[in-house]
Amino acid sequence: MTRRVMQPEILVRSVEADDWEDIAAMQESANVVFHTLQLPYPSRDAIRDRLENRPANQVELVAVVNGVAVGLLRLQPGTGRRAHTARLAMMVHGDYQHRGIGTVLLEAALDLAERWLAISRVELEVFTDNEPAIALYRKFGFEIEGTIREFAFRDGHYADAYLMARLRPLAEDDAP
Repeated sequence: MTRRVMQPEILVRSVEADDWEDIAAMQESANVVFHTLQLPYPSRDAIRDRLENRPANQVELVAVVNGVAVGLLRLQPGTGRRAHTARLAMMVHGDYQHRGIGTVLLEAALDLAERWLAISRVELEVFTDNEPAIALYRKFGFEIEGTIREFAFRDGHYADAYLMARLRPLAEDDAP
């Protein structure tokens, strides 16, 4: 499925193996490295290999501007008794942040999760100092459920993260 959402110049579609160079450029972006679990100096071969050998149930969407993938969102559905959940991870190239890319990706992913994959809980981790991302997630109904202390080593220090989740409201006829 390919969708044009919110802004006509931003196209959201499923990731393709040919997107690996654009995704590598995203992962090399200093702002992406700082605000995600990506390490500096990513292996371009490893990025290409990961895209060519993705887990079958993982959903990956890209936001494309002028033919270039500038945002990536991964949605990993749970299994078994957690089949109603999905973990979300997202990155936007540093040169394209604060332009609505994250909003468009998140809108598309939540629509897919709730209307097509029967996912009622989407969860994520976000560094506590990533205020723009936290504001974006809150705009879509995510709530902070807790703080994970010393979540990851980043730039010479341990950084805390919030565990955030969005629960899809039950329809009136679904209520117990």
